[in-house]
Order: sequence, then structure tokens, then C-alpha cells
Amino acid sequence: MAKVHPSAAAAAAAAAACTGGGGVRPAAVLTVWRRSLLFNGNGFAVFDAKGNLVFRVDNYASGSKAEVLLMDAAGKPLLTIRRKKLSLKDQWLIYEGEEAANPRFAAKRHVSLLHHGALAHVTPCVSGAKPCHAYEIQGSYLQRCCAVVDDKRRQLMEIKRKEPAKGITFGLDVFRLIVQPGFDTSFAMAIVMLLEQMFGSPS
Repeated sequence: MAKVHPSAAAAAAAAAACTGGGGVRPAAVLTVWRRSLLFNGNGFAVFDAKGNLVFRVDNYASGSKAEVLLMDAAGKPLLTIRRKKLSLKDQWLIYEGEEAANPRFAAKRHVSLLHHGALAHVTPCVSGAKPCHAYEIQGSYLQRCCAVVDDKRRQLMEIKRKEPAKGITFGLDVFRLIVQPGFDTSFAMAIVMLLEQMFGSPS
């Protein structure tokens, strides 16, 4: 089977394209494979430019997506995404590790045309703070062409299709996750997981 992770040269080229090739610290370029490492399970495996496993998601083989856990390569829990119960809108909460209280972020899916192409908003859960849309997700997850911007419209991460290699077409199950310096790669992957829950995609 062909390697799904990027070569170091390809990752460097993609990072340079994202940063303009200047002296700025390059973006992290990860390859996301929409497949669990567990036999016949659902989830994701995420690789760095050297082909090392960095994240894994393989904990909803039963088909339930009410709770999804992001782990590092060793299986350590990093972030948990849970669908908000008894909510009239499509909303999810992101927790640290496997905690069940004090969520870090709340996410809401948008289906209204009034949001001008926005797929969803992710807002920090800060007690006593006024609600604000800290991160906006734009584009099309089904087409693997979307980006996350902050409240100043700066692009923080991007999901892009992986280019064919040596005549091999990867389809939609293998794609690139480009994360700009300063943006947490585990949180970026949690956003990918959110999009999968919100919009899904064909196998």
C-alpha cells in the first residue's frame, strides 16, 4: 500500500507555500488518514512529515459519535469532544483529556445562508465572559477544502486535499492538515473531528 504521509521535501514545500518562503517559522503539515488503527473501526490516524504517528482517533467503532476522544501516538487522552445534550441546535463541547466538566470550547454548526459560507463557530468557554466567535470555520469539509480564521480574520489552519503521488489518487479519506505557527496542532485536529461529526463524509 502507498504511504499516506508526506515526504519531508513535500511538507517543506507546502509549508513554504503557506508562509511565503520567508524566514518565518514554517507551518506544521500533517497527513490525516480517515481510518482507525483498530481493525474494522472508525476514526483517524495522523502522521507528521517523517511518517511518525502523532495523533489517533479510534474510539467509536460502535458507530456512536456522541463522544470522541483524541489521543497521542501512545494512546494518552488529549481532548474529548461531546455532543451537547438537550440542545435545540447542533452544538458540541471540547474538554481537556477525558474530563466531563469545565469544557474548554463550545462549537456550533451553522446551516443558515446568513453566515456567508461559515460552517461553524468555535468559542472559548470562559465563565463570565461575553460570547464571542473566536474561531470561524469556512469552506467545505466534504470537499476537504476549508480553513479556520480567528476574530481578526487571520488564517490559523487549513484542510486541503492531498495531491496524487506516482499515479495514486488518495480520494477524500487522506488529506492534509496545515497548522500555522502558534496554533495548537491537537486543537486543530479536534476541529477536524468536529467537522467529521457535523458534516460527515462518504467512505
